[in-house]
Amino acid sequence: MMKAPALNDDAVSARIMEMMKESGAHLEGHFKLTSGLHSGHYIQCALMLRFPAFAAYAGERIAERIASSKPEIILSPALGGLIIGHEVARSLGVPFIFCERQDGTMMLRRFPHPGKVRFALVEDVVTTGKSSRETARILAEGGAEWVSSASIIDRRADDSYKEWDLVSLWKLSFPLYEERNCPLCKDGLPLVKPGSRPG
Repeated sequence: MMKAPALNDDAVSARIMEMMKESGAHLEGHFKLTSGLHSGHYIQCALMLRFPAFAAYAGERIAERIASSKPEIILSPALGGLIIGHEVARSLGVPFIFCERQDGTMMLRRFPHPGKVRFALVEDVVTTGKSSRETARILAEGGAEWVSSASIIDRRADDSYKEWDLVSLWKLSFPLYEERNCPLCKDGLPLVKPGSRPG
């Protein structure tokens, strides 16, 4: 089967935005992100990824962008990275594994360590990169080579891990607030913690 020609970055970002809107994945309110920061916007990628066609599109676009790094396995953190990581692995024709938290610590619970392989880390949304980097270190410290990182959405602050080469399909710049300086808290808006990591 012939693949469709690769789209430019702007066209891909525009399509991701459309899919977020169509699926109701872009939420507005007062949210505590997994980073601990507060925001008036939250992207619930699971709402978009519940549609297989949307998940396949995002996975294929990420796969196109990291294929040159020749990963032999895709690694994601649970829960957020499960669907998109699997889609990227499917598109590249390589295995997929994931890490998950046990007693607050990220661990490779369900799979043996793959050894000295080249791996790519794939996430749904990256805000600070804390969970992503914590996940990747598990394989890297066991001798695997971390060759690339990718996410559907990159909403890191400009000063967050500038040295970290992260490929993304949509770069967001919604304002983020420390709790002590959050205008949404001052306005008394109810705080929602939608992510999967304990806050």
